[in-house]
Amino acid sequence: MDTTARRYLAIFLACVLAALALVSAVNYHVDPYLLHQWDSPLLQRLRPTTEKLSVWSKTYAVARYRPSVVYIGNSRTEMGLPANSARTLFEGKSVFNSAVSGASIGEAMRLAEHAARVSHVDTMVWGIDAPSFSLELGSAGVEPGLTDGGPAFFARRALLNIKRGLTVDMTRDTWRILSGTYDGVCLSSLALHGQRDESCLTSRNRTWTGTARAFTPRLQEFGDGLGPTEPALRAFDASVGKLCRGGTRLRLYINPTHALTLDALYWRGKWDAMETWQRELARMAGRYQRQGCDVRLLDFSGFNSITSEAIPQVTGARDMRYYWEASHYRDNVGRFILARLFGGPEPVPADFGVELTETGIAAHQAATRAARERYHLQHAEETAYLRHVLTLPREAK
Repeated sequence: MDTTARRYLAIFLACVLAALALVSAVNYHVDPYLLHQWDSPLLQRLRPTTEKLSVWSKTYAVARYRPSVVYIGNSRTEMGLPANSARTLFEGKSVFNSAVSGASIGEAMRLAEHAARVSHVDTMVWGIDAPSFSLELGSAGVEPGLTDGGPAFFARRALLNIKRGLTVDMTRDTWRILSGTYDGVCLSSLALHGQRDESCLTSRNRTWTGTARAFTPRLQEFGDGLGPTEPALRAFDASVGKLCRGGTRLRLYINPTHALTLDALYWRGKWDAMETWQRELARMAGRYQRQGCDVRLLDFSGFNSITSEAIPQVTGARDMRYYWEASHYRDNVGRFILARLFGGPEPVPADFGVELTETGIAAHQAATRAARERYHLQHAEETAYLRHVLTLPREAK
């Protein structure tokens, strides 16, 4: 290659690098996904209903905010547990909902341990359920580097964010913001200390939270979940132990998904596995309590006055009082959960929330089985609907 050709190649490569650097810098500055924001005016920017890369924004925000109380879990906790209104319940301590949609228990453990590393977490509230209790990757997108320990967290995150700024999707959304076509309808969850904005769920642009139409796919999804698995239980045990040794107060709770979801496990032949999982969790909690850990485990699922709410397919109503659809509960239910876990003025239905202990688990499970049979008799139409849903191919969602 002659000197002229080499010079042209060098100029070309320099121009390409300059263009890439410019694109990354603009994307980093506009930050359409709020990858490096906390307590920033950008949090008030309206965005589409689908929140992209929320695990990126939440892992960064929790490191900046350093909350005393952290919620962990999947979309059920993210949508259902209020953070802003819970400050009085925790005597003014900082609260952040670090739950992320699509998180498996393995991903949730990484988020929990990340929060404990970057902040002095006094209390952790952790929502779990059987189908997502698996170490298989969920859809949360907890990529390598986002929760890594060690020094220089913010320097490493800055490099990751700059690298992310070179992607086509981020560039496209940056352009949409700059051109005024971003179609913003709701706030980022960061604006609500991690809880999903209700406007995202009620917008006409929503894609998956409609009440009646979403029942079928959500029930199928719950019944087809991979969990609970034995490796996940062992890993969860180790994670809880690590948090206990760090002095964190733990409140573990089984999500109050609609009664039909638990019934889906029964018709799918997964009831025994679910009960074994509950017993092992109760033994785990008891073992750590004897070691001095402040940990409790409560079950809000099953067939109670909240979870057995009549469904739109039966009532004909457009919306439900306690649920967005079968899988996700509203934050009025979340306030009941927090009140049962920590006390407070919120009146809680007497049958909602049972502590699982080694000595009481057998009686609780017997009562749940009896309630299931009563549900089949008293909600025959819903039971028939569920059995039909579970025979449909997954493509029918």
